[in-house]
Amino acid sequence: MATPARIAILVVSDRAARGEYEDKGGPGAEAWLRAVITSPVEIARHIVPDGREGVAARLRALVEDGADLILVTGGTGPAPRDQTPEAVTDVAHREYPGFGEEMRRASLREVPTAILSRQTAVSRDATLIITLPGKPSAIATCLDAVFAAVPYCLDLLGAGRIETDPARIRAFRPKAG
Repeated sequence: MATPARIAILVVSDRAARGEYEDKGGPGAEAWLRAVITSPVEIARHIVPDGREGVAARLRALVEDGADLILVTGGTGPAPRDQTPEAVTDVAHREYPGFGEEMRRASLREVPTAILSRQTAVSRDATLIITLPGKPSAIATCLDAVFAAVPYCLDLLGAGRIETDPARIRAFRPKAG
């Protein structure tokens, strides 16, 4: 049996970290993943307060702990405490701006304020890190827009293999030869 891919969901929220707010983004992201991924996966959720240094430190730890994919929800807007993109850039070895471009394009079909979103994707070592909004419906919109490319990206990085339900998301992998 194949080794399960390891996925971490990192929720960035001051209020959720203090227990003042029930996080819905983490469970929303996990439910989306479980509905789409058909191969064995281990999914762990974590919550950290907003702030560049704390988010970057947790991302480094998750990479060192062997996460293949990290989905980061929250902290991507224009408010002063929204520093998730800066934290992600701090840990990045490579950036993949097409992810953010496509997530914003998909989100703009639903809400005009999507233009304020600063979603992105990066890799550190063999880990792909994707930033997402915090609202479950917005998370689904963004993942629906980009996830077809995620399994192949993980393959290229040497990360764990993910297979998807083609009825939900048809993962794109080029044909050999």
